[in-house]
Amino acid sequence: MRPVTAPQPDTRAFASTRAAVRSAWDAPVTSYYLIGVTTLVLVALGLVFVLSSSSIYSLKDSSGQNPLLHFLDQVRFAAIALPLAFAFSRMPIRVLRWLAWPAFAGGLLLQGLLFTPLACGTGGNIAWVCAGPVTIQPSEFVKVSLVLWLGAVLAVKQHQLGRLRHVLLPIGGAALLLAPQIYAGDLGTMLIMGALVAGALWVAGLPLRYLATMSVMAGAVVAFLAVQYETRMARIMAVFDPDSLDPQGLGLQTRVSLEALGTGGISGVGLGGSRTKWLYLPAAQNDFIMAIIGEELGLMGTLLILVLFGVLMVGLTRVVLRHPDPFVKIATGAVASWIIVQALVNISVTIGGPVIGVPLPLVSAGGSSLIATLIALGIVLAFARDEPGAREALAARRGVVRRSFGVLARGGRSGR
Repeated sequence: MRPVTAPQPDTRAFASTRAAVRSAWDAPVTSYYLIGVTTLVLVALGLVFVLSSSSIYSLKDSSGQNPLLHFLDQVRFAAIALPLAFAFSRMPIRVLRWLAWPAFAGGLLLQGLLFTPLACGTGGNIAWVCAGPVTIQPSEFVKVSLVLWLGAVLAVKQHQLGRLRHVLLPIGGAALLLAPQIYAGDLGTMLIMGALVAGALWVAGLPLRYLATMSVMAGAVVAFLAVQYETRMARIMAVFDPDSLDPQGLGLQTRVSLEALGTGGISGVGLGGSRTKWLYLPAAQNDFIMAIIGEELGLMGTLLILVLFGVLMVGLTRVVLRHPDPFVKIATGAVASWIIVQALVNISVTIGGPVIGVPLPLVSAGGSSLIATLIALGIVLAFARDEPGAREALAARRGVVRRSFGVLARGGRSGR
């Protein structure tokens, strides 16, 4: 008989670590913390890099008076968005489901404002509504409307999507909300909204033949929008022939962005040390904030952002896989498609893709994008709190915290 050898210390440590990781992964609150913590970290990093990337533009826009102009605007937007996200994260699922049709009506109303004298824009895009000092981008909030409405409608029709007449309502309603973007000329936002709709339909189980047909139709719309503007078509064709764009004209942003990433190298030039932000790169704090991150923190900084979005995607996917409610699954799938596709499109622009003007979610400057994205993630946090066992686990942890504070308070009184 062979003697039984005791497990080696390294083996026991590995097994213990593996068991701890497995236990944490299987915990009912893991999705909640993955999404919540990652969101807060991305918002915090966004504020840091908006401060760094916008300081020179703030001086320019304030006639040299206030280098914090755009940063303070972003802080105000975060101060509005975070409480809204918290409020939505505490809403019961039945309330969020009930909000689906009011949200749809609100989305139509917001898009309708693009056809009024309040509509405003730049560069051929009429995608904003300007009312005095307040400027909003309706399409950002329409994304939230689509999340709730598609979740509610597709949850009801989930098992009937094999028949065309049951597909027409969700696709027709989504098209109604997307159509004003053709008038607005905002190709980038329309692509992201299309990805949101596709994500919801995929999770709902729409047959592939319908998804393929939708993809062809969406491609035709994108091609139509692209050929309407010579500059837009030139940017798209430059992907296949990078030298076709004037490096001092349409190719300026792409050239400077790539130079910034190259300058950053592995570890970057240091936080605040970017030279590109000195008016060399238009929209440095918006569409091209990733270039500033790459320049100041290097490859390590850009990988950090990618990892954070990867962790966020894992949390969102867990909610889709673990929650039993079809409404929750479909709405979360829509949010995941929206945020991750938008992040990938923004990053692709930074490294030479067509410049189509979409911000990096949670990180780029911009009030409408930040507020709408945080509301959507607040909704998903409400879903994560409702995962099987999550509500009880969160309540138990709050009980432990309250008891701990009670013990500390009694200890303080007895010490006196």
